[in-house]
Amino acid sequence: MAVSRLIWIVVDSLGVGELPDAAAYGDAGSHTVAHIGEAVPLQVPTLRALGLDRLVPSLSVADRHDQRRQASPSQLAPLGAYGRMAEASAGKDSVTGHWEMTGIILDRPFPTFSHGFPRDLMQEFERRIARRTLGNVVASGTVILDRLGAAHLQTGSPIVYTSADSVFQIAAHEDVVPVDALYGMCEVAFDLAARGLGVARVIARPFVGIPGAFVRTANRKDFTLEPTGLTVLDYLQQAGHAVVGIGKIHDLFSGRGLTRSVHTTSDTHGMDALDDELRRTPSGVLFCNLVDFDALYGHRNDIAGYAANLERFDVRLGQLLAVLGPSDLLVVTADHGNDPSTVSTDHSREYVPVFVAGRAVSAGVDLGTRDSFADLGQTVAELFALPRLAHGRSFLREILKPGDPLLH
Repeated sequence: MAVSRLIWIVVDSLGVGELPDAAAYGDAGSHTVAHIGEAVPLQVPTLRALGLDRLVPSLSVADRHDQRRQASPSQLAPLGAYGRMAEASAGKDSVTGHWEMTGIILDRPFPTFSHGFPRDLMQEFERRIARRTLGNVVASGTVILDRLGAAHLQTGSPIVYTSADSVFQIAAHEDVVPVDALYGMCEVAFDLAARGLGVARVIARPFVGIPGAFVRTANRKDFTLEPTGLTVLDYLQQAGHAVVGIGKIHDLFSGRGLTRSVHTTSDTHGMDALDDELRRTPSGVLFCNLVDFDALYGHRNDIAGYAANLERFDVRLGQLLAVLGPSDLLVVTADHGNDPSTVSTDHSREYVPVFVAGRAVSAGVDLGTRDSFADLGQTVAELFALPRLAHGRSFLREILKPGDPLLH
């Protein structure tokens, strides 16, 4: 029962409880899944069957429609292996989380700018783009549009802002600054802020609409530093395996280690693209990030929206499990937390879940608490007989059924 295809889904921001050092990040008490479950009687039978109840015992299992309690799948052995992973790197952003799960551990966080970017950087940025800018503050992406969107329409000046993450974000109305021109501004910012100061990402944030009704579009684009070392994606590509990035995977790795990328406009589109790739790509790795959980719901403290999106994903996940082939392995995990119940709209420093399913996987395997997200990357490296990564401890032999040829 040799595994030849890995389906790797990152539910962006699905944290399962504060890490021991969460207080140092201002995240004491954060628990994305538990707090959503306390507010909304979640209907996520597939995730529960994979072991979510084991990781989050307080998760509500009340039926959303008739409020009657149902038997929890946690009374049965989970369908595959389950556990949680701690982030060994410093930080709590998507780049750090994805890099770590593919084998890179950062000993220091990317720089952040709680009072905006340095004056000399902004002056040089404005000189190169031949425009003045608005903002240069720490702000929520939706709030900054309410504050400065009208002024942007009047002046044509792009809006620059950052957050608790290491990001240089540029917002511009698509009718004022065409998308390609905005991307060009981002390339200038990347040269100055990323290459110059080590900022992890420059993000284009195009929007449309009128004052009071601005809406960000799906033309977002991330410009990211290249990984600082070799990842399991690099080794997969070097070994000749297909590695398809779906969603913002291309942006997070600056395209490295990928043989092909698929841009998506929503989590539903992401799952549709994954379905298409299951038919198109018979072997290799399908690596999918579902960003709406974080971008649309976590950062906006939208508990109900997060819950509804989780339930939609759960339905699609159940459909995916039903069509897995004998040589498929499914991994579902996350890159950080983003507890929508807290005052903060930023990411939260949390454990992330890891679920592994497929015909080669033993049911009910408790992987416990892993010391690093890199354990997942090391497992993938062993699965595909690749060189060992610099970090991580493989759990492949813990999850395979006895007699699997990979054990020999």
